[in-house]
Amino acid sequence: MAQLIVTGDDFGLSPAVNQAIVQAHEQGLLTSASLMVSGPAAPEAIALAKAHPTLAVGLHLVLCEGRSTLTPNLIPGLVDADGHFTGSATLAGLRYFFVRSLRPQLRSEIEAQLAAFHATGLVLSHLDGHLNLHLHPAVLSILLELAGQYRIRAMRLPRDDLRVTLTLDKKRLLYKLSHALIFGALCRYASRRLAVAGVRTAERVYGLLQSGEMTEAFLLGLLPRIRGGLVEWYCHVGLPPCRELERWMPAYRHREEFEALTSRRVMTAVAAQGLTLTSYRELLECLTSSSSIIRPPSTIR
Repeated sequence: MAQLIVTGDDFGLSPAVNQAIVQAHEQGLLTSASLMVSGPAAPEAIALAKAHPTLAVGLHLVLCEGRSTLTPNLIPGLVDADGHFTGSATLAGLRYFFVRSLRPQLRSEIEAQLAAFHATGLVLSHLDGHLNLHLHPAVLSILLELAGQYRIRAMRLPRDDLRVTLTLDKKRLLYKLSHALIFGALCRYASRRLAVAGVRTAERVYGLLQSGEMTEAFLLGLLPRIRGGLVEWYCHVGLPPCRELERWMPAYRHREEFEALTSRRVMTAVAAQGLTLTSYRELLECLTSSSSIIRPPSTIR
């Protein structure tokens, strides 16, 4: 039986993102959200999550394109005087790998974000990273060291399917080829370490190669190609206009992704495919409970 997790990233980035995530959960397929604890609208996101207890919430670790949790004087090598990380994931990744003197500051900031999530009182469903920097070897090592203390029991491995994605959409070919190569290697490296640590991952994840374009047409084409096992879709839903979305992701089709997750055609196709909607939190709860709480296909609205 195939199980499907549907996640909205950047929870806490803005009210436009927060509202889209909540509405896609109430009216559509979305089962989970990944929270930016230092996001401009994080307090609203936390309040909304508590008001919607069926929404599973994980940590969206931010180490580029965003603000730090710690003050700049504590991590001067990571952020500018205003507490902003670099806007380049490539530059951040190179510095985190080659400048070993930054590792203690990196650990401090990662632990601060985990502690900030813990302080919300929410159950940590899963962990992923903004621009997938959680898979950076230096970052992953720190996360595994902290996994027991902060109960990191599930993590996103963006094991996307290049063949299927290109069959459905050949745009941005260089981006898709490069990301399939880079993250394929990172996922293989991380997979072994996460398995040893007992951290749960999905067998297939869609959203990396089609980032910002998880539209109705793409999802309808994808659904018949999904096989058994645990599958995750991650999306970037939003309800523009929104200054933060225009600043960081001007080319993303946020409203179209929201409409895809609330599309009657997509919801009907998910049910017809026999997919069971779930979340990492529900799966982990099932491991410690004698009764299943996974949402059956009949609950798809």
